[in-house]
Order: sequence, then structure tokens, then C-alpha cells
Amino acid sequence: MPGRNEGADAHRQRVRHADMCRPAQGTADSVEVKQQRHEAQLLPGLSDGRSISYCPTCSAPLGGSTRELLAALRASESRFRAAFADAGIGMALIDSDDRIIEVNPAFAAMIGHEVPDLVRTHIHDIIDPEENHRLHYLELVRGERDRLRVEKRLKHSDGRAVWSNVTISLIRDGSGHPLYTLAMVEDVTEQRLLGDRLAYQALHDPLTRLPNRTLFFERLNAAFMPVDGEAPPEARGTADLKHESGPGTGPGLLGGAATVTAEPRGADGRRARRVGLCYVDLDGFAAINETLGHHVGDQLLVAVAARLERAFSRDTERLVARLGGDEFAVLVADSASSEQLTSLAAELISALEQPFDIAGQQLVVTASVGVVERPVHDTTPTDLLKDADATLYWSKADGRARWTLYDPDRGAHQLTRQRLATALRPALERGEFTVEYQPLVGLADGAVHGAEALVRWRHPRYGTLSPDRFIPLAEESGAIVPLGKWVLEESCRQAQRWLAEFPDTEIFVSVNLAARQIWDSDVVADVAQVLENTGLPPRLLQLEITESAVLGPGGRPVQALQALADMGVRIAIDDFGTGYSNLAYLSRLPVHVLKLDGSFIEGFRDPAPGGRPDNRCRRADADEQIVGAMVQLAHALGLSVTAEGIENASQAERLRLTGCDTAQGWYFAKPGGAERVAAILRAGRVG
Repeated sequence: MPGRNEGADAHRQRVRHADMCRPAQGTADSVEVKQQRHEAQLLPGLSDGRSISYCPTCSAPLGGSTRELLAALRASESRFRAAFADAGIGMALIDSDDRIIEVNPAFAAMIGHEVPDLVRTHIHDIIDPEENHRLHYLELVRGERDRLRVEKRLKHSDGRAVWSNVTISLIRDGSGHPLYTLAMVEDVTEQRLLGDRLAYQALHDPLTRLPNRTLFFERLNAAFMPVDGEAPPEARGTADLKHESGPGTGPGLLGGAATVTAEPRGADGRRARRVGLCYVDLDGFAAINETLGHHVGDQLLVAVAARLERAFSRDTERLVARLGGDEFAVLVADSASSEQLTSLAAELISALEQPFDIAGQQLVVTASVGVVERPVHDTTPTDLLKDADATLYWSKADGRARWTLYDPDRGAHQLTRQRLATALRPALERGEFTVEYQPLVGLADGAVHGAEALVRWRHPRYGTLSPDRFIPLAEESGAIVPLGKWVLEESCRQAQRWLAEFPDTEIFVSVNLAARQIWDSDVVADVAQVLENTGLPPRLLQLEITESAVLGPGGRPVQALQALADMGVRIAIDDFGTGYSNLAYLSRLPVHVLKLDGSFIEGFRDPAPGGRPDNRCRRADADEQIVGAMVQLAHALGLSVTAEGIENASQAERLRLTGCDTAQGWYFAKPGGAERVAAILRAGRVG
């Protein structure tokens, strides 16, 4: 293929001229003629003094065009020789047997050799062969391509590696057939090292030098990729092919060969690969930062990272990474079982419990670990990390300094909670909530004195949900503020209807007030607005608040409750006796009612028949004494007492004998619609 290379073109022109001027077959060449074939020469001219150029092959006079051809040949070879020898990049001419014909000084200096030492050296003695480039090189030497660019690692004489960009060009003979290959080599070691440093910094945490989130997610995703010829999920079920690299026997600058073997699969066509993750979080690390300073906290993180890496980065199947803050992860890319991961988690906790010597003092920290382990084909990287994060949260909630294995049932429950928490506010806007009422019955007269408002969520997917399913979620998310205000207004409006229908009874409505409603809103203004909107007299509204809300920090609850009491609203302490049970607040708060927790009422059952009293009888006696004492205390302070959870007549009677004022429970009536309370009011008494 003429025109590819100037030196090669001149070479082809010389070969063609030799073919044209070659003597006839069978004619013996003289010694003089053979010598003339090595180079062109000028013979003496004739009498006129002119010089005539003769062909060095046949001694025939040469014409003008032929003289120009020889001059071009000499000039081309001279230029090529100068360019080859003085080039700033390495150059090597290589024959078909992969041996070096000639190299320039730049190439020799690049790998720490002298030029003569490299002549006839096999190219694989200085360049590592690589399988992935071999096929392209074979295409080059067969003449199917003219140029190939690759990055190669050269072997320096002192043993170090020299990274280079290599451009390999094909040189053809006069007929266009492959003759030599010319390698042009540029030293990019510095750029490569800089790139490696930048890549390391991008994939490692600057403080602890552990792999960071980016590298962790790369390895996590890689754990889910097919390995050893494993087919993707949709293609599994047939024999898979696995390629193995081995040394090549054929020629080629890049060397290598490939063999193909079949890997047997199981009956389902899938290798039972598994993956595991331990998600680690230090307990109380924020306190160390706050009390000892961030510089001590950083030193502690470095020490923790070093201990984890030293103990748990034992092979390529494990990766210890810092995900951020005081969170670490140990990824087991090919785990054996859940038992392996839980044992690993126990070792993690034990290793971190050993004291750390930091800044001249010993620090002791504990860790909580969330553990997830499962088959690869049953999960995704996203689900694995999400479940590990949830499991770590459970470990913290269960008491810290422990590991917790992922439980699908608990995970489903958490997912349901999250869905409910997210749907709370939209559900309120869609009108999915309703209020039911349970009568508060006087134990002395059997009449209905009031009704407690109990909110229900008529969820389109999960059915009717009781308050214990969603009220805690509403308090956590802050949705309790708008929801509580809606319940308050709906209940007061219903109490006003009862008052209009039964003016002589004047039953009150009792509404639960969450602590967050006091802290996150102006509850006094909200109540005043609701009473004004509904027209309900303040004396017919009772607000129930728990002991923990009353005894919270600061004086805001006290001030708010006092303002409500000044408006004429009744205040009840709910679940009395199970919280702080600090009796001091009874004398300084405007409390009107104590509602006893239902756990005290469980002991008010019939004693065991005959014989020696058992433990149940002793508990019943104790509960009765406690309730009696609380009733007497409340009455002495001018408070009334309400008991919750009454299930039978015996409980109701024994509570009446203690002096308890009102009660509620399924024995009297289940929570229901407002019309059920109205029906009881029409009847005059319960039952």
C-alpha cells in the first residue's frame, strides 16, 4: 500500500528498480557488479568533463528520473535515520518473530538499557503480554489494520515498571504485504502515578484511609454481578462458559491465548452465591466529640478504622469501609451463611470494646451492628443496604452494644409504619379519620357523666386502625398537631349536639392532648378558638394529658394548663401511677381528675377459690390497697378518680367500694359512634 511511510516507499522503489535492471537468469554476476548493488555511484565522465550516473546493479547509464529516484531514496533514508535516532519518544523496529531489529536511544534510556543490548531481544522480555490486546495485534500483523494504540507496562532494568502509551504501525513491503512493525513509545509513568493517586483519593476516606462510600458501593454492586461465567438471571438454566487466560504460543507483541471451558450448573441453573453486610455504628460517639473535642474524636476514628482493617480485611472477599461519621461497614462479598455474619458481628463488637489509647487517655466505646445476609438472587444492593440500615436502627433501639440480624417480619412492620407515617397528613386532608366515643360511667349511679373521644383511621388498605397504631407515628412526625386539633374540634362539636339534645345531662367530652401539641403549637389559643367555633361551654371539655408531658422540662406545660383551667376547662392526668408518679405536681397544677392506668385494674378479679391464697390473690390484694390509697389521696386533694379497662361486674363493684368515682371499659360499652352514646343517654343509664 504505497504512500503509507516515506522510508518504506523509497524502499519499494529501490526493489522495483532492482527487478527491472536484474540480469537475465543464469548469468553469473561479477564481483564488481555485486559490489555495485550495495550503493549507487558516479563514474568518470567523458572528454567533455560531464559525469554520468550508472545503475549500481547493471552499470547501465541512468536517465534523469532514475537519478532523482536514487537521490530521493538517499534523502529519505537520511531523514528517517535522523528522526529515528533523535526522536524524543522511544521507537523500536520489530520483525515478524517479535524480535527487535533496531531501537533509538530514547527507547533504550526509557527502560535503562543501551541500544546495542536491545538488538535481537524478544519484545516480551521488556513488555508484558496481555490477552485482551492480543487479538487486535494479530489483526495488525495480518495486515487487517494499520495502527494500534495501547497502554503497556514496560520492564525497567532496575525492576520498576514504566507505564507507556504505545502506538504500533505496520510497515509493508513493495507488494503491500506486512514486513515489520514500528512501535512508538511515550513514557506516561508520571501521569499514571498521578492518576493512581487521584483515583485512590477519590475512593478512600482522607481521615482513616479506609475505602469510602464510593468504593464500597462499587464493591457492593460488583458482588451482584455474574462471576466465573455465571449467566445473568434471565439467561440462567443452561451451561455457562468461562474464559481462562493462559500463555500464548502464537506470535504477537501482546501475546496470550484463550481457552474455553464449560462450568456445570445446578438443577436451577444458578450458583447459590450469598452476600452479607455488617453495618457498624459507634455508641455515644457524639458525646466524645462534645466533651473531649473533635480532634480526639478524629483520632478515635483513625484507631477504630485501623483495628477493623487489621482484624477483618483478611481476604479479597471482605471490604472494611467508612461510610461517614462514625459509621463503618464490613462487606462479605461471598458469604457462607447467616451464622458466619452473626459471628463476625460478635467479633466486631468484642474487638471494639477493648480500650483505645487516645491523646494520653484510655477511651472505651461500644458499637451497635446491623446484620443482613441472604442469597444474591433474592435481593438487590439497594435492598441490602436499606435493610442493614433498618437493622442497625433496631440494634440501637434494643439497647445498643449488640448486633441484630434482619427479621423480615419486623422489616415488614417497619415498612408499614413508614408508609403510615408518610400517609398521615394526606389522610387527614382526605377525611379518612373518624372519632368514636366510650362512655364514662358513674360507679355510684350507673349514669353516663361523659365520653372519651377516641380517633380511628379508616385506612383504605389496612382497614380501621386504632390509636395505638398511628398516634405514636403522628407524635414522631409532628402530624399530631393538625390531627389533634381536628379531633378536638370534632369532639367539641359532637358534645354540643349532645347538650342540645340532652340539656339536663350536660355530659362532658374528654379529649387526649399530646405533649407535642403543647410544645409545637399555641394550644391555649387553639382550644379557645374551637370552643368559640362550636359554642361548647368550657366546663364540658376535659383534656387528658400524661404524666410525662406534665413533668417535661421547662414551665410551658404548667403555664398552658393553668391558662386552660382558668378558661374553665377540666384537666385530667392520664395513666396515673405508671409514669414519674411525682405527687408534688398535684399541689401546683390545676388538675381535676386522675385516670388510673388499666394495669392496676387487672388485679381486681375474683380471688382463687378456697384454700391457701396464691400469688394472684396476693397481687389482687396489693392492687386493691394501692387503688384505695390513690383514691383517698385524690379525694383529700379535691380530685375525682376514673378507672380504665373495666371488663366485668366484679371489677366494677370492687372499684365502687374503694370510692372510685367513674369508670370506663367494655363492661359498660365498647367505643362506638356518637349515636350509641345518645342511645344510652335516652335510656337513662348503662345496661
